Amino acid sequence: MLAYRPCIRLHFLGVISMRLKVLIHLSALSSLAASLVAFTALPQALAADAPQLVQKDGRFALMVDGRPFLILGGQLHNSSGWPSELPQVWESMAALHANTVEAPVYWEQFEPQQGHFDYTNIDQIVEGARARHLHVVFLWFGTWKNGNMHYVPSWVKIDPKRFPHTIRPDGEPIDVLSPQSRNTLEADKTAFVALMRHLKQIDNEQHTVLMVQVENESGNIGSVRDNSAEANKEFAGPVPADLLAAAHKQAGTWSQVFGSEADEVFQAYHQAKYINEIAAAGKAEFAIPLYINVWIDYPAAELPQRQLDTPGIAYPSGGAVQKLVGLWKALAPSLEMIGPDIYADDSPFYRETMKAYHRPDNPLWIPETARDDSFGKFLFYAIGEGAIGFSPFGIDQSGWNILGDQGWKAHANNFALIGPMSREIARLEFEGKLKTGVEEPGQTAQELDFGEWQATVAYGFPQPDGRRAPGTKDAHAAAVVAQLGPDEFLVTGVDASVIFHLPGKLPWIHSMILTAEQGTYENGVWKPLRLWNGDETDRGLSFSQKPEVVRVKMVRF
Repeated sequence: MLAYRPCIRLHFLGVISMRLKVLIHLSALSSLAASLVAFTALPQALAADAPQLVQKDGRFALMVDGRPFLILGGQLHNSSGWPSELPQVWESMAALHANTVEAPVYWEQFEPQQGHFDYTNIDQIVEGARARHLHVVFLWFGTWKNGNMHYVPSWVKIDPKRFPHTIRPDGEPIDVLSPQSRNTLEADKTAFVALMRHLKQIDNEQHTVLMVQVENESGNIGSVRDNSAEANKEFAGPVPADLLAAAHKQAGTWSQVFGSEADEVFQAYHQAKYINEIAAAGKAEFAIPLYINVWIDYPAAELPQRQLDTPGIAYPSGGAVQKLVGLWKALAPSLEMIGPDIYADDSPFYRETMKAYHRPDNPLWIPETARDDSFGKFLFYAIGEGAIGFSPFGIDQSGWNILGDQGWKAHANNFALIGPMSREIARLEFEGKLKTGVEEPGQTAQELDFGEWQATVAYGFPQPDGRRAPGTKDAHAAAVVAQLGPDEFLVTGVDASVIFHLPGKLPWIHSMILTAEQGTYENGVWKPLRLWNGDETDRGLSFSQKPEVVRVKMVRF
């Protein structure tokens, strides 16, 4: 900011006329005003930017209005994106303490007659979200939804000659559209462009819509690839040069280059190119992040003779499953992210899957996970892994579905804990200053390394004197620790305690708590509530199910 000291030097010199002083005075005022305008315009310029993904030092952030944003999402049931369902949807979002709703857009509803678009559902979802201070991630249910074509318009379904189906090896057609059809691609692309154009018209300034998912768990269920005469002719020919480069392979036919995986890679190639073209056209209308979600490849059965993953049966063939993420990233550069849908609460598998998708070229984003309580602790693993968001599926009150009637108490409790400081958590993640501890069976304590300070996290609450941490019956405890300064930390947790110490020293040896201040964040500002001491600190900072957050300052002596 300009320092405003008009004419002081002129008085000392006594040689400059009053007119010149006035001119300098006016000039200074003009410069000061210009600086004030530039300074005050800066946040507005940042706020005007559409949501975007940024990368720094190998870490990612979803920037919304110029600041990192952590999605605490809730995805609706498949048939809940209708105006008649929205009242109960908003009730469920409030109960979940979510900040973002994931809502489907159905091609069959959006374009009931070719070239005629119905924006009713979209507009009501955006308006309802704004009224409740929520953000939206839209899910485009187009050519593919869970490996099928069930959401395409009737005028597509009844015209297989124009919009050809995938053909099985035995010559039978299945209810999946072929990605090698130019007609189908152009029809889907036209609709998606109309969607993105409309979103820009209604949301270019307010940034309610954060991202759009292109298709849903794309791929073939029922055949590894299309076996039409046209597809078979291409399959017998040479592998395209761009795929050879992406796969680091030498030239040859599909079978020569990819062997037993040739059919699946063939499908993946055409599918990735198809979706990339749709995404590129949509992004030309509205440049917000676009991603795909994936029906992942789950572990095979334990019996040796059954340990065969069969694409097209175990998962939709051609999708960006774990082994194909790299190829998809190379072939579909218009997609910012590939996000795994994870419905197995086997902790090692869940964590391995997150690591498979958290790559230098791919942010971690969990667009779908199961809603029951055994999945609650994976939010903390995701945050510790640097995820930009986490979203359980089927959180609204639409009755029984494939997941049964499990509740989601753990997700709601976790979102209530993290929600008020989600912006701060997102920033600390992006700066590499946040770590999490998560309980596993038989592991009742662990160390978090912050260099000059260590944090011992113990699971189970309370922890009596002289006894090791008891753990919890279902191994659900977790803690979040973030470094705010050289000796200051932000700490919270669920059924866990955190105590700080110097490396190689026991707690209270050459160090102690200076202050432990419980508080909350309100619009990014820390609001202290009380100081912890005595029983609340002597055995570490202890957290139960109640959402509590502490800023602790340590001191050496």
